[in-house]
Amino acid sequence: MSTVTPGTTTVPGTATPSRTTAAPMSAARTLATAARVLRQLSHDPRSIALMILVPCVMLFLLRYVFDGSPRTFDAIGASLLGIFPLITMFLVTSIATLRERTSGTLERLLAMPLGKADLIAGYALAFGLLAIVQSVLATGLAVRALGLEVVGSAWLLLLVALLDALLGTALGLFVSAFAASEFQAVQFMPAVLFPQLLLCGLFTPRPNMQPVLEAISNVLPMSYAVDGMNEVLRHTDVTGDFVRDAVIVAGCAALVLALGAATLRRRTA
Repeated sequence: MSTVTPGTTTVPGTATPSRTTAAPMSAARTLATAARVLRQLSHDPRSIALMILVPCVMLFLLRYVFDGSPRTFDAIGASLLGIFPLITMFLVTSIATLRERTSGTLERLLAMPLGKADLIAGYALAFGLLAIVQSVLATGLAVRALGLEVVGSAWLLLLVALLDALLGTALGLFVSAFAASEFQAVQFMPAVLFPQLLLCGLFTPRPNMQPVLEAISNVLPMSYAVDGMNEVLRHTDVTGDFVRDAVIVAGCAALVLALGAATLRRRTA
């Protein structure tokens, strides 16, 4: 007479499979995952250039597009300082993660005693470190070199830019689960980011929009990223609205990271 462990099934003529339990989160495994991702990115200079240099180049071009109207640059430069990092981190993260999915790397990692939380935290940490570098360079360029005038602290601009970059990282990790190729990953940008770009208040104040569109914009995280930047632009002190905007952007990033963890599963035949 044989006993069967609850939660497992047996097939005549085959060995009884053992159920693997989810490994508890480990700082060592998280750091090892982050280090592996950073090593791989170090061999991809185009991705590094996209993350680090493109936002700075775009801000530089924007400044001199409005060379005859510096007030216009001040009005929209802070908003774009948050939008550019979000877009670039979304692109790079979605493509880089998709490569690991399609190459079988994630499949092999999930076969090891490595928790989903370790994987997601490791990816978020690696791309988050790059997001810090990106945000520091873009904010420093805009404020110090391009003369972006803000009433509040430049450190608050940096904080929102960093949160936006982390949100882009989280969105990229999430959508990579639904793409079968790098081309499809890029196609998600119009679907995920362009509606937010149009409705975030960059082109017109959100209260001036048609009521249905305003209601939609109220649930999109990019709207609060732009609002947070504008709060720094107009107020010397930290306002309640700024705190609300920063918390919403950070909360959306955490929520999307949790959804991304749910997409990490082994594909068995």
